[in-house]
Amino acid sequence: MPTMGDNKHPLATDFVQRDQYHALLRRICEFWQSLPDKPDETPEAVLRALWLTAAGTPVSCTLAFAFPLPEITAGQSRHLDSLIEERKRGTPLAHLTGRQHFMGLELLASHDALIPRKETEILAAAAIEGIRRCVTSNGTAMVLDICTGSGNLPLAYAARITGDMRIYGADISEEAVSLARSNADRLQLGDRVEFRCGDLFAPFNCDEFINKVDVISCNPPYISTGQMARMPHEIADFEPDVAFNGGPFGVSIMFRVITESPRYLQPGGWLFLEVGAGQAPAIVRRFEARADIAQVLTYPDAAGEIRAVAAQWCP
Repeated sequence: MPTMGDNKHPLATDFVQRDQYHALLRRICEFWQSLPDKPDETPEAVLRALWLTAAGTPVSCTLAFAFPLPEITAGQSRHLDSLIEERKRGTPLAHLTGRQHFMGLELLASHDALIPRKETEILAAAAIEGIRRCVTSNGTAMVLDICTGSGNLPLAYAARITGDMRIYGADISEEAVSLARSNADRLQLGDRVEFRCGDLFAPFNCDEFINKVDVISCNPPYISTGQMARMPHEIADFEPDVAFNGGPFGVSIMFRVITESPRYLQPGGWLFLEVGAGQAPAIVRRFEARADIAQVLTYPDAAGEIRAVAAQWCP
């Protein structure tokens, strides 16, 4: 169980409601269970994010220490109590605040799409590097993001990369696409990113895209059907099944993306994929078995586990 002395940030001792703050922090510590895919969600960060949300300034836990805590009214205090109870019951923090931080962007979050995870920033950084190379060498780039969810990847590309680009995202869920468009509008990136609804590449099956795409990225569902029942309550009961279920072995969607990508990539184009823990060897072998692949790159996390794989089609 975490303790109040574990945090590296100062507690809220400089305002009159500090006793209430400490009492609520102890309450959160009593039920707290951390998830490895949400390392930023410490008890202190959760309390501050929920406090600010109850006060009318919703923020992600990543930005929870960037704002001073205001004094809250009795009504806001009751709202904060209810938010803490919902968190205790397993409701994801991002659903309670409506915010999730990703690659420096404060995104809207809801039950309509997967909550962006920290490990997906590995894929984002790799794809950004690839897109920049393309823009530098060609002066322009066409980019597709498949299984786009809340739009976090294409919006990160638009925010981080300057130059002439056409960026598109697609998802099979209309609700996810609506959330992605809301994020684009909120971040004022709607003029740089277009979102479409459809199954994988279906929204791009036309001459405008066939053999004309420079970079494809995809964070696909990669949890096996058998593992779905063993997922934490916070994930299984609150986030959309379609964002996780990757078929019997967890790689069905990835294999489809690998098979269908050559139709859209131009010669020398790149595909960037996020993979689950332990899945990289099979995906690398899948790429290396093809005669049309020029090179394969892998990207590990801090523990050395490969979490993203990139393949370049032959020039």
